[in-house]
Amino acid sequence: MCQNNFFKRDMEMFTISENFFSIINEMTKKERIMKLTKFVKDKKNQSEEPLEKKLWKAADKLRKNMDAAEYKHIVLGLIFLKYISDAFEELYEKLGDYEGADPEDKNEYTAEKMFYVPPSARWRWLQGRAKLPTIGKDIDDAMDAIEKDNLSLRGVLPKVFAQEKLDKQNLGGLVDIIGSITLTSTPSSSRRGMNAIQGEGHGSKDVLGKVFEYFLGEFALAEGKKGGQFYTPGSVVKLLVEMLEPYEGRVFDPCCGSGGMFVQSEKFVEAHRDHYRKKTPLSRGAGGVLNPKDRISIYGQESNQTTWRLAKMNLAIRGIDSSNVKWNNEGSFLNDMHKDLKADYIIANPPFNDSDWSGELLRDDARWSVLGQKLPPPPPNNANYAWIQHFLYHLAPSGQALYWRRVL
Repeated sequence: MCQNNFFKRDMEMFTISENFFSIINEMTKKERIMKLTKFVKDKKNQSEEPLEKKLWKAADKLRKNMDAAEYKHIVLGLIFLKYISDAFEELYEKLGDYEGADPEDKNEYTAEKMFYVPPSARWRWLQGRAKLPTIGKDIDDAMDAIEKDNLSLRGVLPKVFAQEKLDKQNLGGLVDIIGSITLTSTPSSSRRGMNAIQGEGHGSKDVLGKVFEYFLGEFALAEGKKGGQFYTPGSVVKLLVEMLEPYEGRVFDPCCGSGGMFVQSEKFVEAHRDHYRKKTPLSRGAGGVLNPKDRISIYGQESNQTTWRLAKMNLAIRGIDSSNVKWNNEGSFLNDMHKDLKADYIIANPPFNDSDWSGELLRDDARWSVLGQKLPPPPPNNANYAWIQHFLYHLAPSGQALYWRRVL
């Protein structure tokens, strides 16, 4: 019986091979080359697919019928949790090598400007519970525990994982997908297997930051027009920052969305290290280069709380201080959280053509004056002029402002 099965299988393989070669023989030489080139190119593209794209495809399959607007908080929340857990574990191991250092002492992490992650919130522990029906509650509890131990994250992290409509089997699968990627900063990580990713010397901050940014863009596309409320296309953001050139000073975005302008500003400083080497004496250390985060300080405001939470997580993954990124329901016009700020750079993608900006309540606002001269107030049925006046009001004497207005 066994021999018959093998014989049958061999005959089928022979038939397939015979058919394949007969097709190949019928092709011209040019057709064969084109076919082979396409095959090699497809294989190459498949093997070189970026990490963030692979993760997105896998995560999107588990979304099922859930709305993208809801799903983004689940996925991005888990990516953030993975990031702070990875960073914590890396320092935890280092502290264990130092005599007198206590890896469980929160002050050790505060001193290094890192988040302390309690035992029940560490990724390794959560991933071990991914297949349990309580995984949703476990993650919500982890988010709560992290917020209690880290003041800057209070009210920021999503706690939506225990909701009934979220399939816990899919959630466990999502935890496994994100957890399957080893994000380390050790040089040998790329040799540990196909799931070990080296972050080009910067570790999980760069890798997860890139994944977070990519996912923001994909969710914005999935949400359509509403996606523009929290995300400005990366190409536009990069162009604006390159034009503005924020080498040093205060960077302000009064409608900051998920913080993309700030992330790109830091990237700009990082990419122009030679500029600082020429200007800074070598005696200041490390080739005369300060940390990019010491070159610029960021100030922002956002009126949508869920979007503000995304911004805080996005900036935290990048190691950017977001203490001056504020939220309130009223928004920048009715409740300006940076009244005394005079910024060196203002960069924004404001909601233009807004007819409901409460202009009638702000007819005598100080922002409608320039150099002591009162100007006509902006029209109450359109916020365009009001935004421009808001920018001018907050500019330092030698400051520059640049904004993007999408024309539909």
